Amino acid sequence: MKFINQWLRSDIQNIKAYHVPKSENMIKLDAMESPFLVPTDLIKPYLTYLSEAALNRYPNPGAEEVQQTLRSLMDIPKELGVLLGNGSDELIQLMALACETDDTVLSFEPSFVMYEMIAKFARLNYRGVLLDDNYEINLDSTLDEIKRTQPKLIFISYPNNPTGNAFDRESIHTIIKESDALVVVDEAYYAYSEDSFLNEVANYPNLVLLRTISKVGFAGLRLGLLIGCQDTIRELDKLRLPYNINSLTQASANFLLKEKEHIVSNASLIIDERQRLFDELTAMSSLKVFPSQANFLLIKVDDAKSLFEFLKDNGILVKSFAMNTQLSNCIRVTVGNTSENNEFLEQIKSYYG
Repeated sequence: MKFINQWLRSDIQNIKAYHVPKSENMIKLDAMESPFLVPTDLIKPYLTYLSEAALNRYPNPGAEEVQQTLRSLMDIPKELGVLLGNGSDELIQLMALACETDDTVLSFEPSFVMYEMIAKFARLNYRGVLLDDNYEINLDSTLDEIKRTQPKLIFISYPNNPTGNAFDRESIHTIIKESDALVVVDEAYYAYSEDSFLNEVANYPNLVLLRTISKVGFAGLRLGLLIGCQDTIRELDKLRLPYNINSLTQASANFLLKEKEHIVSNASLIIDERQRLFDELTAMSSLKVFPSQANFLLIKVDDAKSLFEFLKDNGILVKSFAMNTQLSNCIRVTVGNTSENNEFLEQIKSYYG
């Protein structure tokens, strides 16, 4: 037996690693990234700004300027606290570490896989409540599970990944009210959604909001934020590792995220393209396209594995759920730019003849 197999926790050995497929020389429509690069006219001043970063020193420990930049970009009320993470994954992990061993984390299925994975990393019990046939929260089942397991954390992806829908708002209100858990509403796709819980955070001491800049053009910076009551953020900040936001990310965020008009404009373009894709795909009888408030579409097809391989062979990478019983024969496609979307549509039409 190898040393690592003797040494490593058995439950970790049984977990499958998060898989990121290779995407070189492909149209990458599998990871909900923005298709838009930094505008050409900003590249030179941006690089000049980066050159001034003191890389011989540790980064600003609290990244206060980044916090203010994000407050302005996302219109975060002054009375709320903000905690920054190296991607929202770090913040999910941070909240898991705040729990006692064997506490319960509750979420919904299908949803973002990292809720379950990080719960297991932290030796927590994970419970997933199945969504109904329309990928909506089954409130009665959820409340029963809350009563039975008394979760410490509840993660609600809003809009939900990978289904794209925003759950019924009143159901979420009920979950917050009926639980003693810290309820984390994950608004990773806030820029493409018609709704938000941002103005509700001050009303509920057990509600926090999770956001990221990864979906609005800056996935490479790995910057997430947690929004909550000042007392909650202050205590959770004790778990944040020192200097977790590096100097280049801080400099990049402070320069690029101040281009609010550009970011909002790009999000509007994605929303328009999402509707165009939805309309054209819905017109095809072989497909069932689910409504989305995110920057992707979930599509049910006759044979997801076959379609995935066909698209891959033709230079397009999407996400396949061929083996997922809850998403039987579904693919998820990120909304790209006009050219990328046109190529995707052309290949879909070619596949179905």
